[in-house]
Amino acid sequence: MTAETPDAASDTPEPRPKPQPLPAPAPVPLPVPESPREAAPEPEEESEEDPEEAGPAPMSVSAQAVDRHSGRRRLKAALWPPRLSRGQLVVAVLLFSLGLALAIQVRSTNDHHSQLRGARQEDLVRILDELDSRQQRLQQERAELEQSLAKLENSSNQAKEAQEQTRKKATELGVLAGTVKATGPGIVLTVDDPQGQVKADMLLDTLQELRAAGAEAIQINDVRVVVNTYFTDVSGGGVQIDGKKVSAPYRFTVVGNPQDLTPALNIPGGVVRTLESHQARATIAPQQKVLVDAVVDPKTPQYAKPAPK
Repeated sequence: MTAETPDAASDTPEPRPKPQPLPAPAPVPLPVPESPREAAPEPEEESEEDPEEAGPAPMSVSAQAVDRHSGRRRLKAALWPPRLSRGQLVVAVLLFSLGLALAIQVRSTNDHHSQLRGARQEDLVRILDELDSRQQRLQQERAELEQSLAKLENSSNQAKEAQEQTRKKATELGVLAGTVKATGPGIVLTVDDPQGQVKADMLLDTLQELRAAGAEAIQINDVRVVVNTYFTDVSGGGVQIDGKKVSAPYRFTVVGNPQDLTPALNIPGGVVRTLESHQARATIAPQQKVLVDAVVDPKTPQYAKPAPK
């Protein structure tokens, strides 16, 4: 072996610094195998439905009972006490009035039909004759008025014709007002009241029935009947007519068509039947000419005045 010389030793390379060792990585825990029994349940897939559209969770029985009870309380609070506006109250009153009027009308119609249903054939024929007579009378009055109008329109001297019509009309109004005597065909109705059961309302019903049948002038005993005639009962018996006491027998002297007046008093449930039910007796005597000679003094109205046209 050859000995190394110092020059050879100086040519050797310098030693490099030793690299520092890197820190050891942290140990990674290995997954422990899970047993089949302890495996965690797989998470359910999230529903794609909107949470707002999903129905409410089922309630328990006690919660449902509480909810129903609170619903009843809210419904009761909404209905009572009722909160009605003024318009609703007016409509309710009108509907109640309409229903009451309809009920009364139906009841009166049924009562009238029940009376006619039990009437005899001759009574029904008499009622039909009375209705026909009223219709003919109204048609005759209409024809007379149309004739008077035609005379006024076609007369060459309209002033004279107007005066003549005025005088004629004044006479007719005097008969109706009771300021002049009246005569013509009619009937005499005598009401005997031995038991004293006839009252003022019965005489008033008789008067109304005669007027409805076309009576033009009426006199009861010695009292002329006019538009403002009134009847009152007397405590000691009898009736007062326009403040004058009238005693039985009550005698109605009536100017009108006897064929209309007589059936009107004899209809089923009419004046004659009502008087007979109170132990009174009504006698009707048709006559070709009767005289109504009682008159009344005309009174000037205190408050009423002719209205401007």
